Amino acid sequence: MNFVEELKWRGMIHTMMPGTEDLLEKEQVTAYLGIDPTADSLHIGHLCGVMMLKHFQRCGHKPLALIGGATGMIGDPSGKSQERNLLDEETLRHNVACIKQQLARFLDFDSDAPNHAELVNNYDWMKDFTFLDFAREVGKHITVNYMMAKDSVQKRLNGEARDGLSFTEFTYQLLQGYDFLYLYEHKGCRLQLGGSDQWGNITTGAELIRRTNGGEVFALVCPLVTKADGTKFGKTEKGNIWLNRDYTSPYAFYQFWLNVADDDAKRYIRIFTTLDKEEIDGLIAQHDEDPGQRILQKRLAKEITIMVHSEEDYNMAVEASNILFGKATKESLTKLDEQTLLDVFAGVPQFEVSREVLSAGIKAVDLTAEMTQCFPSKGEMRKMVQGGGVSLNKEKLTAFDRIVTADDLLNGKYLLVQRGKKNYFLLIAK
Repeated sequence: MNFVEELKWRGMIHTMMPGTEDLLEKEQVTAYLGIDPTADSLHIGHLCGVMMLKHFQRCGHKPLALIGGATGMIGDPSGKSQERNLLDEETLRHNVACIKQQLARFLDFDSDAPNHAELVNNYDWMKDFTFLDFAREVGKHITVNYMMAKDSVQKRLNGEARDGLSFTEFTYQLLQGYDFLYLYEHKGCRLQLGGSDQWGNITTGAELIRRTNGGEVFALVCPLVTKADGTKFGKTEKGNIWLNRDYTSPYAFYQFWLNVADDDAKRYIRIFTTLDKEEIDGLIAQHDEDPGQRILQKRLAKEITIMVHSEEDYNMAVEASNILFGKATKESLTKLDEQTLLDVFAGVPQFEVSREVLSAGIKAVDLTAEMTQCFPSKGEMRKMVQGGGVSLNKEKLTAFDRIVTADDLLNGKYLLVQRGKKNYFLLIAK
């Protein structure tokens, strides 16, 4: 496989330095991509870069995932309007360990293949680097004029940030530049990958290498992924879509991809899966014949949920989706863990009910029309039960005075009442 050709048809190249493609065709190349460890999980905004590393390794080259343990203590001004909070060493070490676990789902770190991936942390080579050493070995090679010309610096200085640009952040491009120099000298790394907002920092590194030892290195950056309407990709009202299941459940993760717009699905399936061109073109053609089937979104959601989580989690997400939108049984409801259950029914009315009352037992009609407002009146509840239109935990209620007890609780805490086809109510025992 040809790495540049692979990225081109996937729409994953924004800019690359002349000579990059020639280098990659000649030999096995080592490349690195930097990841900022400001949290203990990656989010889907990181995924384009991670997929670049994955394709790079699939094409026979050697990927280095650089965790910015040192630079994460400072914060990159690129595309930011405010300075970041600085992290302590213990937090950084925790974040790095968690991120490596997530990356291992995409990259082969453990085999003895010559192009196995490596995780490197710039804190390891920066922690003992004194300010005087840095000024002598790095600072003297790059002029302030050169640094000031960078877009990321100009934007901050020209009023996009209330507080301007701190000296700490101004030095960020030199620190990232030194990473490239260090990896060039110690790992034979000749290519840096990243997002297009990193171009200024990456070219500073290439310039530093050229000025310190005359070495020639290369760069390739992907476009920043956006939605078809131009808004930011990967954020919802609740915030980021995380890869860590504790922050974004596999069900919510699956639903995010399932609900993307048609035009976005056509781009995302190229960027965020390893499906080949022929298969993707076939899926798009199928989708265009009947967009209502959402063939593209379903396949995108499947591929990426399995890659980030597992096939089991994907199956659970599909089953959970069916509970709300299709036919489901009590058995499928009881399989859901608490977080998935809450995610599935996040938008439905919720009522608190007394655990004591449930322990003693209460008639369904009193529970749903008196203790809660699932029904406006007992008469309406009785009438709907007689017509077969009421379910408790996905089982049809055949008697309005059926006794509901604590034994009926899902996860020891919840009751799901369904009125008609589409009206759900979640009762929470307290």
